[in-house]
Amino acid sequence: MASLKFAVPGNNIFASSSLPSGGLSNARNGLSINYDVFSTTNQSMQRELTHVTNVATRPPISIPAPLTESDHERKLAAWTSIRQEKWEGELVVEGEIPIWLKGTYIRNGPGLWHVGDYNFRHLFDGYATLVGLHFENGQLRAGHRQIESNAYTAAKKNNKLCYREFSEAPKAENFLSYMGELASLFSGASLTDNANTGVIKLGDGRVVCLTETIKGSIQIDPNTLETIGKFEYTDSLGGLIHSAHPIVTESEFLTLLPDLINPGYVVVKMEPGTNERKVIGRVDCRGGPAPGWVHSFPVTEHYIIVPEMPLRYCAQNLLRAEPTPLYKFEWHPHSKGFMHVMCKASGKIVASVEVPLFVTFHFINAYEEKDEEGRVTAVIADCCEHNADTTILDKLRLQHLRSFTGDDVLPNARVGRFTIPFDGSPMGKLDRTLDPNQHGSGMDMCSINPAYLGQNIDMLMLAEPNALTFPTLLL
Repeated sequence: MASLKFAVPGNNIFASSSLPSGGLSNARNGLSINYDVFSTTNQSMQRELTHVTNVATRPPISIPAPLTESDHERKLAAWTSIRQEKWEGELVVEGEIPIWLKGTYIRNGPGLWHVGDYNFRHLFDGYATLVGLHFENGQLRAGHRQIESNAYTAAKKNNKLCYREFSEAPKAENFLSYMGELASLFSGASLTDNANTGVIKLGDGRVVCLTETIKGSIQIDPNTLETIGKFEYTDSLGGLIHSAHPIVTESEFLTLLPDLINPGYVVVKMEPGTNERKVIGRVDCRGGPAPGWVHSFPVTEHYIIVPEMPLRYCAQNLLRAEPTPLYKFEWHPHSKGFMHVMCKASGKIVASVEVPLFVTFHFINAYEEKDEEGRVTAVIADCCEHNADTTILDKLRLQHLRSFTGDDVLPNARVGRFTIPFDGSPMGKLDRTLDPNQHGSGMDMCSINPAYLGQNIDMLMLAEPNALTFPTLLL
């Protein structure tokens, strides 16, 4: 057994591993490490963690104990800024890493929460920090580096906030500058490109960091963590925002573009080796003044599931200089919640049902339910659902997170399961699919083995309460 102990900031995981014949590929479905790349979509932060790998290794060697942080520092490590812009070195390993394990583990997330003397308010405001872990010959090298976004480089140069972040906006010096800032907001020029939400590896091997603004798509070098530059889309689709967590496999890239003018979602795909998105179809919203927030979405083998959450984008809140309780969003319970199912091949909507009110950041997986003759009768979609409680956004304020007392810092959540029938029924279901005692209350950051994307699996990984980094619990 090898126990690896290290401190990392992060949000999304991309990993590449080269395993010997057999490797871990015979583990139960949902657990096996395949021979290419696996990735997870996890909202994450900084924290000290211990990752235990149960594998057959030589007896552990004795190594000196590393210097330890104080208990107070350990508790707050997840919510404090990194101490230097970049670092690289070899980590001390407790135990042994299997010799056959070779690959690089890359993640990003908010890692710097201040500009000069000004401190940010919300977890999602932090400037993106990349972390890389390289496993080879039983050794572990690590490094971290800031993503050189325009938002970060401008803040560093001017020693002040220059772009609109999740809960922050630049302070206008006078009325004219305020009007100019509003004009740049409508064009998207003042929106952040702070790519602190996810890392994806495209089918052609390029590695791109993402956030919810389209301009925040930034290509990086996975070997050095250096910023290569903007990932420019060559189509004319336009738009300002997209889903923070697209669906990416070796053969396809799928994402959603919320339409803030004519409320709905444009579903697009991009072929490996290109920068051109192509429209598959469109979903018009069935309720509310704006599309629902769509941080992530699930797919099956043949269908794309488009969630319409009653937590909706709000143009008025986008224009405000000071944050509102729900930041860029507004809760519209009267507008109801819906789930739409689109055929990947035709772009047609094959099911659209009303569902109970819900709040979710991260979908886990989806699959098709079939009858004895192989006909699809329903789509099942699982997610980390916050019991339709919007206070999760406010609970991610840094002031709240830094007041850690040992209790759960997040409100209760559940593994929610949507059932979307294909028989023309107007209503779908949302049920709890796991006993909360199995996963604790404040769980999120879910993951599956991507080799089983869109299939019915019986295992998932998710973050336990107070473990908001990446999945630490196996169910």
